Amino acid sequence: MAGMALEAHQGKSVVIDVCKHCQAFWFDKYESLQLSPGSTLKVMKFIGENSSSAQPMPQTLQCPRCPAHLVLTHDVQRNTKFSYWRCKNDHGKFIGFFDFLKEKNFVRQLSPKEIQDLRKNIQTVNCSNCGAPIDLATASACAHCGSPISILDMKQPQQMLAQLQQAAAPRPPNPLLPLELERAKRETESWFGPHESDSEWLIDASSGGLVQAGLNTVIRWLKNSGL
Repeated sequence: MAGMALEAHQGKSVVIDVCKHCQAFWFDKYESLQLSPGSTLKVMKFIGENSSSAQPMPQTLQCPRCPAHLVLTHDVQRNTKFSYWRCKNDHGKFIGFFDFLKEKNFVRQLSPKEIQDLRKNIQTVNCSNCGAPIDLATASACAHCGSPISILDMKQPQQMLAQLQQAAAPRPPNPLLPLELERAKRETESWFGPHESDSEWLIDASSGGLVQAGLNTVIRWLKNSGL
């Protein structure tokens, strides 16, 4: 694993561990809760730029802080289920990229109506959990891993980005950013509407999956804002 230095609340800093091969993070105790909005967006950007098909996890994982084996744990954030491996001695947890987004409440399951509307524009999407193709004409979940079709909820990244822009004052904000956020908001509202969208999101969704399409949008926001 490689270290990633991030800002925490109250001017502090944390260093989390990243394994690109496993597509997962190791958080020491409470580190995940300490991330500032800017650091959370930085982690989202990292996931978007480094996502690939995750390698199968070993049957046993050892805590990097002690000899204990990690325990597979299932949890829920609102209505979204996610999993991670925790140290039974409470040293921390090992969590996959996709489950990190679900834990932070960035990912939500599509409703049957949204899936029906999505079929008007896209025939096949890749599972955001395992990367397997999902035929929208016949399925509403991944046949390989069972994960439901999910999307990145764009409201929280928008709010975080707006907070960072305000915190950056008196540095002049990007004058085009409000227009970009408003355009993205309209596109988000129209993704499952009756009118076909020609946004980059549809292209990304067709080739990389719905969550990856949302991450690519967040990356474009961050680049346009200079963050």
